[in-house]
Amino acid sequence: MPWLPDDFAHPLRADLPTGHHLRPMSDADTEIDFPAVMGSRERLWSVYGQAWGWPPATMTVAQDREDLARHAREIATHQSFLYGLFAEDEAELLGCLYVDPPERVGGADAEVSWWVVDGLVGTEVERAFDDFVPRWLAAEWPLTAPRFVGRDLSWAEWLALPELDR
Repeated sequence: MPWLPDDFAHPLRADLPTGHHLRPMSDADTEIDFPAVMGSRERLWSVYGQAWGWPPATMTVAQDREDLARHAREIATHQSFLYGLFAEDEAELLGCLYVDPPERVGGADAEVSWWVVDGLVGTEVERAFDDFVPRWLAAEWPLTAPRFVGRDLSWAEWLALPELDR
């Protein structure tokens, strides 16, 4: 059974009140994704490392490109979604949002996480992003019980949940 309705059309852009926006990412974004990820790698590893093994310290541009290509394929087939956070000129990646089908028990219909680059931690942009994501998902997505991993439960608590049978 698909985790989203067959007629769902995922948003192609979402505008934050700060003037920033979200849009789906692909391998065409490698040149701005790689420096954003690796520039915030230590903090991102502290968040995602145990669960996802990401981002590895030795990640190459080619590996990042393949990872983004995989994300683009998953977006196209509605298997999962990766959105980038950008200023209007899209000169650099400022953060990412992941919307994934649930992997763990607990009644969630999606597992959602997001991050900003180190330079935006604690800023108004991060606060606006934190406020925006749950409201946007409630308004634009066919979800009734998204789980905000790392926010409404820790990654350690998430990892302790049994995996869903697939």
